[in-house]
Amino acid sequence: MYTSVKWINDYLDPPADAAEQAELLTRAGFPLEETEEVPLPSGTDTRQDYEMTSNRGDAVSHLGLAREIAAISGRTLKVPNATPQNNGKLAAEVASVVNHEHKLCPLYTGRIIKGVNVGSSPDWLAERLTARGDIPRNNVVDATNFVLFEMGQPTHIFDLAKLKGSQIIVRMARDQERFLPIGEGESEVKLSAQDLVIADAEDAVAIAGVKGGAITAVTESTTDLLLEAASFDPVAVRNTSRRLGIASDSSYRFERGIHPGQVNQAADRLAELILELGGGELYEGVIYDGAPIPERRVASMRPERCRKILGVPITNEQMVDFLRLLGFEPTLKGEWLECVVPYNRIDIEREIDVIEEVGRMFGHDNIPVEDTIEIRVTPPQATELAKQAVADELVGLGFVETVTHSLVSDVDARPFFPDGRSELRVADERAKATPILQPSLIPSLLRVRKLNQDSGVEKLKLFESAATFQAAGADHHEVNTLGLLMDVLNPQDGLRPIRGVVERLVDVLLGHQPSVTIESDASTSWLTPSARVNVSGQEIGCLGQLSPKLVQQFGLDQPILAAELQLWSFYEAYPPETEAHALPSFPAIERDLSLIVAESITWDQMAQQVETLALENLDTQQFITTFRGKGIPSGHKSLSMRLRFRAPDRTLTHEEVDPQVEKVVGIMETQFAAQLRA
Repeated sequence: MYTSVKWINDYLDPPADAAEQAELLTRAGFPLEETEEVPLPSGTDTRQDYEMTSNRGDAVSHLGLAREIAAISGRTLKVPNATPQNNGKLAAEVASVVNHEHKLCPLYTGRIIKGVNVGSSPDWLAERLTARGDIPRNNVVDATNFVLFEMGQPTHIFDLAKLKGSQIIVRMARDQERFLPIGEGESEVKLSAQDLVIADAEDAVAIAGVKGGAITAVTESTTDLLLEAASFDPVAVRNTSRRLGIASDSSYRFERGIHPGQVNQAADRLAELILELGGGELYEGVIYDGAPIPERRVASMRPERCRKILGVPITNEQMVDFLRLLGFEPTLKGEWLECVVPYNRIDIEREIDVIEEVGRMFGHDNIPVEDTIEIRVTPPQATELAKQAVADELVGLGFVETVTHSLVSDVDARPFFPDGRSELRVADERAKATPILQPSLIPSLLRVRKLNQDSGVEKLKLFESAATFQAAGADHHEVNTLGLLMDVLNPQDGLRPIRGVVERLVDVLLGHQPSVTIESDASTSWLTPSARVNVSGQEIGCLGQLSPKLVQQFGLDQPILAAELQLWSFYEAYPPETEAHALPSFPAIERDLSLIVAESITWDQMAQQVETLALENLDTQQFITTFRGKGIPSGHKSLSMRLRFRAPDRTLTHEEVDPQVEKVVGIMETQFAAQLRA
């Protein structure tokens, strides 16, 4: 967080210079990252950047950091106490608030000020914002930013005349509802039903906790204001901000949590500032809607427990002083120290949290470090991390991991030897009926599937990672193998379910760049149909549907999909190099095409032809489904694809996309004699 040294000193007596602020805040747990001198008309200020943890929303403000400095150094903290004067007219007669989402918006408040003169900010305000790194706009907007960076409470101001129905409604957005954020260069976005919005009687006028709207923005001609101060659910704000790709100083703070009990103090401060800077009349009362404000939390701590954990003889009186300086209300009651937690410390819940506060104030440098035995911890091997990542992904996809014996029977092993390979037999009498080192993981997985079938389990996905063994003449081959088994739920899906699993595992191990190709292959006799899996030209195994003969041999009642992969060569390079990209700023246009082609035509062939066209603004092409049945000639199939078009700098029109789609249809007709299915 960027701070101004002079701004922090507005709340400290005596003031602290830049070096002392940096030293004290680093001790408090906010390390300094950068310092910069800022020339201003009234003299030089110092801008400092401190690292903020996600659980300390109370410190993401100048007043919050000043409180930390005062508590550690013994200075006096000067907290502004706002008491704005109203004109006696009732705010409730001018506007109203209806909050339909108390869980996502625990408290929404509005104040009315009329007759404001919007103009330039005074020098002191402009300099405070400039020193922090912000650009002054006007006295009204700058007042909201001042309160935001002073107290950590985001606020927003609506032009009251532009609010239809003079009403604020807190609701969920309508799916595909359009919204234009405030700010230069902003583009219209489409909201979803998962987004919380602030609306007037007709339209969304702000994205809750994220961004205000251009429609109701304050301009130089604005005279009447509605001041918003609210509390929003941190997760809801974070999800909307990420989904829309819109971040703001407000969302940064709401994501760290704003307690409803903080709202009114900041709103009074904002109202008083606007009256001071722009004049006008404040109407009496607050229009609001929300759940009852929760009582302040009480967190209890045993002083003896605190001394034991920290390992230092801190007195009970010292603990009380430390906590009082931080804004707590501590009281000793027998063996316990009960602390009434201030609203802004939503991170304090348990005894250990209070102990941590005492330790911070005492000073971590003052806590002795006991002698320890030096040990060297070896970092996890890449191969083990990769193996675990594969297992985690499969479990997430609904698979169950098995651990089976590496020995199988002659009958079970026989179908799994390719030409030129033979079994490795254990010369041990104890092996008895299972003397063969498993040439494949599939027979063991099939035995597990049969056992579960007999127990009444109808749907199951299994996987195992282990070594397989085969002999080629005098040579023995031991290969680390991953075996997959899954029931066929819809015969019309073909091999797509198992193919999708394999492609996902390749993504996990190598990222999204490698090309995965599936080629039909009849050499794997235990799969019908079968296919070989290639990754960037390297063959890694096979997949397909188990032959009916094999299904019958193991006594199973339904078709089974299976795959056997050798991924070990990819494990050593794990994790893959990844690159983060910004979320798209503009919506896409999708077109689905269903084309009737001969059975011999594959999806890969069609996809490659689309790539050769180098279509303008083509984002992705995606396989959807294959259909065979009524209306499709014999020997043919209907293959459906989805084309997604997106421009990086604007919203595309259908007229721009139509010619690209026509090119795709044309090349399909030319290359594959395809017919567009109505």
